[in-house]
Amino acid sequence: MRLSAMGDVAMTVPVLRAFVNQYPEVKITVVSRPFFKPFFDSIPNISFFAFDEKKRHKGILGLLRLFQDLKGLHSDAFADLHNVLRSKIIRSLFALSGKKVASVDKGRAGNKALTQSENKVFKQLPTMFEKHCNVFKELGFTVDLSHPVFPKKQALDIEITKLTGEKNLKWIGIAPFAQYDSKIYPLDLMQEVINQLSENQEYKIFLFGGGKKEIELLNTLSSNKENVINMAGQLKFQQELQLISNLDVMLSMDSGNAQIAAMLGVKLVTLWGSTHPYAGFLSFNQPIENALVSDRNQFPKLPTSVYGNKKIEGYEDAMRTIVPESIVEKIKTSLK
Repeated sequence: MRLSAMGDVAMTVPVLRAFVNQYPEVKITVVSRPFFKPFFDSIPNISFFAFDEKKRHKGILGLLRLFQDLKGLHSDAFADLHNVLRSKIIRSLFALSGKKVASVDKGRAGNKALTQSENKVFKQLPTMFEKHCNVFKELGFTVDLSHPVFPKKQALDIEITKLTGEKNLKWIGIAPFAQYDSKIYPLDLMQEVINQLSENQEYKIFLFGGGKKEIELLNTLSSNKENVINMAGQLKFQQELQLISNLDVMLSMDSGNAQIAAMLGVKLVTLWGSTHPYAGFLSFNQPIENALVSDRNQFPKLPTSVYGNKKIEGYEDAMRTIVPESIVEKIKTSLK
């Protein structure tokens, strides 16, 4: 069970893919929101159970119905990869019914030590992938992530190719937004990155986002550039996944888009503001050298947050210490 958010659900995919490869006799049912079902469609031995937050599974009575629905699947164990109130209730009910249960350790003590302003303990914490593996280990399944297998690049349907054209260039994706402002690279600098990349006619650049405001901003970033295409609002989610799987490299913030690209085996360059890869959210199988972080010499309290939801006065410009030229160079190196 992992209900949200998008990036966190995507981070379960590499672990589950490894699990089913190593334990082909085991069937897994993923419990999550219906929107995330495409993440799991191509993984064998996985069924998807849609959590109906608005109707059937709403409220306390809804959670009791959810337990009854899941109990009807006759599962042997329950893996709680979320560890929030909803999943704790379901986990407790499974435990009371005599089933094996295990839950992810959120590592709050380590998170606090890493992000506190004073006496900061600046060290790598266990990754989310390691934490997920620990849940399955507790249930009796040791999962090895050292030899990852990724899906083949997805075929692009005709609606996508009408927008993208045939792939005869290097395809670069850019996802410049995140849930919190403290994780978003300044758009004037992102414009410089796009300007520099668009000068190379061997590159085709696709911009990703969603919502009216982001679409308008992306239109500005792509303005008057033939090889820069704003994809926001033009594709269904499943189609976006198809396109992302065909990218040669993705530039993303510390956000869900990074985790989606990583689960599809796409090379990544990520930008980090108030957060840091040491908190355990570096995308799967990606080199830490491709995670460009804000300058801690100038901003020694970084990281100030695990999720980006906490702001510190005076740190608004921390990401400006990541210069556009370093981003462009890292992308070019990744394309070689």
